[in-house]
Amino acid sequence: MNKTHAADSSGQPAWIIRRAVPRRPGRIAATGVFMRRTFLGVKNNPFGFIVDCLASPVLMLLIFTFLFGGAIAGSTSEYIQFLLPGAMVLIVAPMTVYSGTTFCQDIAKGVHNRFRTMSVWPPASVLGPIMTDSLRYVVASIVTIGIGLLLGFRPEGGAGGVLMALAYAVFIAFSFSWIFAMMGILVKKPETVSGTSMVMIYPLLFASSIFVDSATMPGWLGEIVDFNPISLAASALRGLMHGTATTADLAWGIGMGTLLIVVFAPLTFYFFRKHNTR
Repeated sequence: MNKTHAADSSGQPAWIIRRAVPRRPGRIAATGVFMRRTFLGVKNNPFGFIVDCLASPVLMLLIFTFLFGGAIAGSTSEYIQFLLPGAMVLIVAPMTVYSGTTFCQDIAKGVHNRFRTMSVWPPASVLGPIMTDSLRYVVASIVTIGIGLLLGFRPEGGAGGVLMALAYAVFIAFSFSWIFAMMGILVKKPETVSGTSMVMIYPLLFASSIFVDSATMPGWLGEIVDFNPISLAASALRGLMHGTATTADLAWGIGMGTLLIVVFAPLTFYFFRKHNTR
C-alpha cells in the first residue's frame, strides 16, 4: 500500500494525522514551559546562582555575626540566636529583584513580542519566571539555616518551627517579587530596575529589626521600625524558629505578604496586558 494513503487504527490517513493542528497548551502546561525556560537560564549561569545562594549567605552571616555579635549581645553565640531568622530576609529579599530584571531584559530584547505571537496563555510568561525564582529563595534559606547551625544557632521551635520559617521566608520573598516584576514591565532598562530597587530595599533592610531589637531604639524610631515590612517578616521568622510566635506576629507577617500579592500581582498583570496591546 502507498505510504501516503496509509491509515492508522482510527481509519484516518497518516498524512492528515501528521498535519493536525496542535492543541493550545493549558494554563498549567504553559506556566510549566516558562518555568523550565527560566530554570534553563539559571542552569546556564551556575556562577551567579552559586554567588547568590551559597556565597552570599555564608559571607553575610560571618560578617554580621563576628562584626556585631560581641558589641550587641556580648558573644557571637548569643547574637546568632537573634540574627539568623532576620538574616533569612536580609539574604532572600535582594534576590527578588531578579524577577524585575528578567522581565525588563526580555521586553527590551523583543522576546515578549515573540511570546505574543504564540498560542499560549499570556500570563504564563509572568508566572513562570516568578515561580522558578522561588528555587533561589529555597536554596538560599536552607544554606542560611545550615551555616547558622554551624555557628551555634539552636532553634527552640524545633524542626517544625524551622520548616515553617523556611516556608514563610519563601512566601515573603515571593510576595516582594511582584513589586519588582511590575517595575520590570514599566521601566525600559534592566539597569534602572536593579538600581532603583536597591535604593528601595536596602534602607528597609537596615532600618529594621534584623540586626537589633527595636526596643533598644528611641520610642519614635522603634515604632517606625516595627511597622517596616522587613521587621514584620523578621519578627514572624524569629517567632517561628524559637517557638515564641504570637497570633499577632503571624497575622502581621502573613497579612503583610498577602497584601503585597493582592495589590501588586493584579497591577503587574494589568501593566503586562497594557504593554501587550501597544
